[in-house]
Amino acid sequence: MTRFRLLVLLVTTVLVVAAGRPAFSTAAFTSTTTHAPSTVVAAPDWTPPTVSLRAPAVPSQNSVTLTADAADGETGVASVTIEFLPVNGSAWTTVCTVTTAPYSCAWDTTKVGDDGYSLRARATDRAGYSAVSDTVRTTVANKLLVVLAEPGDIVRGTVALSATLYNATGGVTYAVRIEYAPAGTTGWKAVCPSRTSAPYTCAWNTTSGVSNDEYDLRAVALAGNTVVATSDVVPNVLVDNELPKVTMSDPGTPLSGTRTFQATATDDVSGIATVTLQAQPAGGAWTDLCTRTAVPYSCRFDTTTLTDGTYSFRAVATDAAGNVTSSAAVTNRVVDNKVSSVSLEDPGAFLTGTVTLRAAASSTAGVRSVTIQRAPAGTTTWTDVCTAATAPYTCAWSTVGVTNGLYDLRAVLVDGTGATTTSATVAGRQVDNLPLRGLDIQATNGGPAAGRLDAGDTITYTFSQQVNPATILAGWTGGGVDVTLRLRDGNLLGLGNSGDTIDIQLAGSTVNLGSVVLNGDYLKKNTATATARMTATTVTVNGTARTVVTVVLLATPSPSGQLRTPTTGAHMVWTPSAAVQSLAGVSSSTAPVTETGTLDKDF
Repeated sequence: MTRFRLLVLLVTTVLVVAAGRPAFSTAAFTSTTTHAPSTVVAAPDWTPPTVSLRAPAVPSQNSVTLTADAADGETGVASVTIEFLPVNGSAWTTVCTVTTAPYSCAWDTTKVGDDGYSLRARATDRAGYSAVSDTVRTTVANKLLVVLAEPGDIVRGTVALSATLYNATGGVTYAVRIEYAPAGTTGWKAVCPSRTSAPYTCAWNTTSGVSNDEYDLRAVALAGNTVVATSDVVPNVLVDNELPKVTMSDPGTPLSGTRTFQATATDDVSGIATVTLQAQPAGGAWTDLCTRTAVPYSCRFDTTTLTDGTYSFRAVATDAAGNVTSSAAVTNRVVDNKVSSVSLEDPGAFLTGTVTLRAAASSTAGVRSVTIQRAPAGTTTWTDVCTAATAPYTCAWSTVGVTNGLYDLRAVLVDGTGATTTSATVAGRQVDNLPLRGLDIQATNGGPAAGRLDAGDTITYTFSQQVNPATILAGWTGGGVDVTLRLRDGNLLGLGNSGDTIDIQLAGSTVNLGSVVLNGDYLKKNTATATARMTATTVTVNGTARTVVTVVLLATPSPSGQLRTPTTGAHMVWTPSAAVQSLAGVSSSTAPVTETGTLDKDF
């Protein structure tokens, strides 16, 4: 007879069906042992509902029926709210809230102005979870209305422009003229002569009479020579007919194994969109090695995939407007993989804790061993980190066993004949095991538009230890203080379109929080600023007190017309300031900190 009693599993399922509500279940599990009993209860709902909004007719006139489709497989849909947002608006307005299907209501468009509108639906289930539909667009036209189609944020060459005239009745003959003006001015000029009948189209030749700059566009309706209707302005359309500049770096010769190919590229107007590195065998065609969308424009390429011979190399840069430039070719470079080759992968600029070092090696005589070595930067005092006889040629280097500082790294191959080949040196890599460092960087959306910086958005800096707030800002104790959040376009900093960067300032001086590269295109160009409130708090995690600095935007960055909403998620990278010190007076590491968590849109 065992000393444990028989385990008894009791499963109780309770179904509750309320009028107008879907069924859900709860399950209770009770075990009986010599120990105290335990009970686990399943949540009735753990997923948000699904919701979509049907697109209304265009134009929308008088009373329009708006219909949403919503469903929830657990607790059911509690309500659906349909909302609208005017063009260039910042706040959504409720049209109606419906609690039972069909989720439809009438929108009286005569109570809003003739304009373009975004529409969406928000569904909430009975467990409190909510979801928002994709937006749909419509144009309200109850009176004479002229609407100019947006040509895009960035244009070049000859651009097709198109306008639409609504409610042109009453026996009057109308004409439509499309106009442009330097952004923010009223010096309107006709793009082309007025059109007296649809389609109201026009070809804008941006290579003549305009410069590489931003322009506003609009359409006007005329009765005779009198303007009777004006469209909303399409603001800040960037004209870019300037070719990007690109230079291919010399990869050296001979080339073998896995080598680094790189180029430099700049564009002062719309910024670099892509750089493609290419190879061409003698008498052959150009083929792509890789394409990069952000600096550095470089890649590691296995030259063993190329036939041995003489090659030329070049880089092709494309800017955000579509202008393309090919660099001068680097010629007469020999690819020869008949000999031993070895290279060491760059482990990164900052090394902390245990770091994986990886080498690539090949030899026609066979590889006997690969040894990875380190030396204080600029010296020849090489010390073996590890030796591997077979691929993969990797090892774990515990950097806590060496003094903080700069180190050079390399790999040494011994082939089957005993001959040695040494890789290029990966120079000046910083070993940094300082106890105080940045731990995490996060951003949350608190404003009306997800993925766009506006009032209510928050950025949070977390340190690994408790810091002295007076080293962040002189005299500061951590209480709320008004500061300025500065957002700079990545092209200003040589970081490309996705290198937009945030730092914090007070009275024109930088607050010692370092800089945060957003890895997204949040700003068209130049700089935007916003008033923000900065506070510091202390949290304790696993017995360690840590300082958390929170910066909350009190206003939308200005000029707001320069702001953009990135289309893809990214991880931010924070580089802390060495001026920050712990309570013990230890300076902070400046090792970059990558945002943790899933890939998402920040703000």
